[in-house]
Amino acid sequence: MSLSKTTSIRSSGGRGTSKSMIVPMSRQRMSTGYGGGYGGGMGGGMGGGMGGGLGSGIGSGMGGGLHGVMGPPKPITAVTVNQSLLAPLNLEIDPNIQQVRAQEKEQIKILNNRFASLIDKVRFLEQQNKMLDTKWNLCKSKVVVVQVVVRSNIEPMFEAYIANLRRQLDDLKNMQGLYEDEINKRATVENDFVLLKKDVDGAYMNKVELEAKVEALQDEINFLRALYDAELTELQNQVKDTSVILELDNSRNLDLNAIVAEVRAQYEDIANRSRAEAETWYMQKYEEMTSSAVKYDDDLKDTKSEISDLKRFINRLTAEIEALKGQRANLETAITEAEERGELAVKDAKARIADLEAALQKAKQDMALQVREYQELMNVKLALDIEIATYRKLLEGEESRYESNSPVTVERNPHGIFSGGFGAGGGIVGGGLGGFGGPGFSSAISRSGGGGTSVGGMSSITSSSSSTTQMTRRI
Repeated sequence: MSLSKTTSIRSSGGRGTSKSMIVPMSRQRMSTGYGGGYGGGMGGGMGGGMGGGLGSGIGSGMGGGLHGVMGPPKPITAVTVNQSLLAPLNLEIDPNIQQVRAQEKEQIKILNNRFASLIDKVRFLEQQNKMLDTKWNLCKSKVVVVQVVVRSNIEPMFEAYIANLRRQLDDLKNMQGLYEDEINKRATVENDFVLLKKDVDGAYMNKVELEAKVEALQDEINFLRALYDAELTELQNQVKDTSVILELDNSRNLDLNAIVAEVRAQYEDIANRSRAEAETWYMQKYEEMTSSAVKYDDDLKDTKSEISDLKRFINRLTAEIEALKGQRANLETAITEAEERGELAVKDAKARIADLEAALQKAKQDMALQVREYQELMNVKLALDIEIATYRKLLEGEESRYESNSPVTVERNPHGIFSGGFGAGGGIVGGGLGGFGGPGFSSAISRSGGGGTSVGGMSSITSSSSSTTQMTRRI
């Protein structure tokens, strides 16, 4: 009599591909595969018939790869069945355990996604924090430069502008010094001009006086000439009258013509000498006055030309002074505007610094909140890791206990890889399904005599491939 029971288990939790494994009851063997992965799960099954079995496991998933064979296979022998093993077992397993595990799996997926998003957010916040630190440093450097001059962004422009204004102010001061020197020179020249004017006025007055004297001398000469002519005429009349009288009184024969001629010659000689002396004196005085007048005319012309030059120079200086005054007013206006713009720039910089400080404080608060959430998630993850490690220890202890109680043989799996996300075991009819997960370490131990236990290894929670395992027991 033979009883054959085939249990087909399909799980969607590993990266490896599951294979079929036939477990004869006539021999004891253990098939072991090793793989990588991380996670947890648990399942169980119960079968009845000529034998009974319990299977449970926590699968893992990296899909294996190491198998070994210990000892040669033994031939199939007759098997006796213990009827007590066919009785149903009270496993006291919660039927909702799979649903709870699925919910835990979904929660862990959600937590993993949240953890990944939090990591991305933390990285983004770190980048933002670095960017804000950089901006803060730039703003601090700008504020320092603004306190010294106006603002770091426009510092070169303001420095150049202020240097230009200072240079223009220095030029203005130099021009002001030149203007003051010219004013002093003007005062000196005006004083010289006043003195020269006094000299010119004196020379002119002398000229007028000399001209008046020349006219007076001319009048005197004319008067003397008229006087001499009148005296000469009177003398001639007297001589004429005397001659008449002499002719009456003197009967002598006198040469009156000779006497008159002699007297006339004497008076004419006197008149000629007087006239010559007067003309000589007049010509001498006239030449002296003429030379003085020419000299004074030259001096007057020179003085007038100097006065004209000084007037032109004064007009030019006045125009330059007016232009410099306008330029100075423009520069003062520009300096005032630059100071106002600098104050506005400082106020703007302070406002921006305040905004950046507020944004930085908010970013720090957000980052602290994210860090707290991250720590909470890490605490949850640590608790899950501890729980998984506890299950691993329990399963390893259970596996060690079963391995120590039953002699086993290990043979190589002809299919190469046995990846599990579950454990299976059976007697006549029995099977168990472990947690869904990826490939990894899995082991199956079958025992003859109607009973068996299978323990699966660790399994990752997240996986995408599927595996199918068939276990067949024959009597």
